[in-house]
Amino acid sequence: MKELVEILAKALVDHPEQVEVNEVVGEQSIILELKVAQDDMGKVIGKQGRIAKAIRTVVKAAAIKEEKRVVVEII
Repeated sequence: MKELVEILAKALVDHPEQVEVNEVVGEQSIILELKVAQDDMGKVIGKQGRIAKAIRTVVKAAAIKEEKRVVVEII
């Protein structure tokens, strides 16, 4: 999951070297914290959050295959 979010984010931003994904494993879910450069924040979120929602949808679909619950946070 972590690699999937990283690949998607690096494809969207101007500064792919500043993309960081931290994985926090909880009891029932996995939280993926996505950090990007301040300039690239709008590109990852998109108009009205459409790109962020699309990233979350793709990750959620991949998580269902592995029977896990994954939350993507953009910080």
